[in-house]
Formats: sequence, structure tokens, C-alpha cells
Amino acid sequence: MLRFENSKNPFETKRQTIENFCRSNRIVHIDASRAAAVRQEAAEMIKNGVKAKDACHVASAILAGCDYFISTDDKLLKHKSEKITMLNPVDFIRICEVSDNDN
Repeated sequence: MLRFENSKNPFETKRQTIENFCRSNRIVHIDASRAAAVRQEAAEMIKNGVKAKDACHVASAILAGCDYFISTDDKLLKHKSEKITMLNPVDFIRICEVSDNDN
């Protein structure tokens, strides 16, 4: 979903930054064989008003075993999930800083 959504990004600099992030970090690929599981996971979010693409993106992250879903989409971030923590980038960095200070 990230690659698909990013391919539609009209802003070259942002698109390149996301592509660079994907190349330099561990990315889990959820392939077409898991499409039914993604749809099933996304269905409840869609019922609660989340756009289908966004719901599939979050569902993919859940199925990949991610702890966090980071977004700047305030409407999406209003959706709460018991399966994944949804945060904006600033709050994610705050959590990381607290975690680093605990070590």
C-alpha cells in the first residue's frame, strides 16, 4: 500500500523521500496472496468511515506485525485500534525519545 500510495504522490521531493525510506529500512511486503486477509482486517475500519485505501494500508501494517502506524492524516489518526498504535510523526518521535531515556 505504501508503494502504491506513494506512486500517486504529486510531490516529487516527498515521493523521493518515501522511496529512500523504503530502500533504507526493513519493509515487510504483504503480497496478493494475503489480499483477503487485508480486506477482512480493513472491513471494520471502512464501516467506521475510514477510506478504503487508508484502511487497507493500516490493515497491511497490522498483518505485517507492526507496532505503530505513522501518518499525518488527522482524520485517519482519529480511528483507534487495539491492534496497532496510530500516531503522527511528532508523537512517534516523543515515544522513541522516552524509550531511549529509559535505557
